[in-house]
Amino acid sequence: MEKHANQIEYEKRIGRVLITEQEIKEEIKKAGEKISALYDGRPILLVAILKGSFVFMADLSRAINAPCEVAFMCAQSYFSGTESSGKVNIVMDLDRDVSKYHVVIVEDIVDTGRTLKYLHKLIGDRNPLSLHVVTLLDKKERRVVDFTPDISLFEIPDYFVIGYGLDCDEKYRNLPYIAEYKVNI
Repeated sequence: MEKHANQIEYEKRIGRVLITEQEIKEEIKKAGEKISALYDGRPILLVAILKGSFVFMADLSRAINAPCEVAFMCAQSYFSGTESSGKVNIVMDLDRDVSKYHVVIVEDIVDTGRTLKYLHKLIGDRNPLSLHVVTLLDKKERRVVDFTPDISLFEIPDYFVIGYGLDCDEKYRNLPYIAEYKVNI
C-alpha cells in the first residue's frame, strides 16, 4: 500500500529523537513522587496549560500518589509556525476558585518564560494555598524573562521540538517521544 503524500510530508519533518518514551516515563514517575511527598495528602489542583501539556498532565496525575483534582487553562503565544508571538492570550480560564488548593501548574515547555511568568502571577493573585510549576521541558537558553520552574524533567537545547503533546501547526502531538522538528527540508 502506497503512503499518502500527507503521511510522507509528516514523516519527513520528524527529526532525531531527543527524549525517548521510556526516559519520559522514568522522569514522570520521579516527579510524581516529589509532588506526592511535597503535599502529603493536602488538596492538590493540577492545572494543565492546554493544549501542549494534556499528555504530560494525564501521565503525571497517574504518577501522583495523593488526592488531586485537575483543571485546564488555555493560553496562546504561538499562533502558527515555530516562533512565539511574545504576547500571551488567555483563551480559556480556570473554572474554579483556587484559594482552597495547592496549585501545581503543569506545562509542556518553558521557552521564553513569558507565558509561565504571566500565568504564575495570574494564578498567584488568586491566592492559592501554594503555587508550584512543573514542566516537562525547559529551554533555558531561550529565556527572555526571569522565570524558573520548580520542577523541570528535562533541559533541552534551542530546538523546536514535537511529540508527547507538543505540536507544530497542531500535528505531532501523538508521538510518544520528543523529537526535533525539521523546519527546513
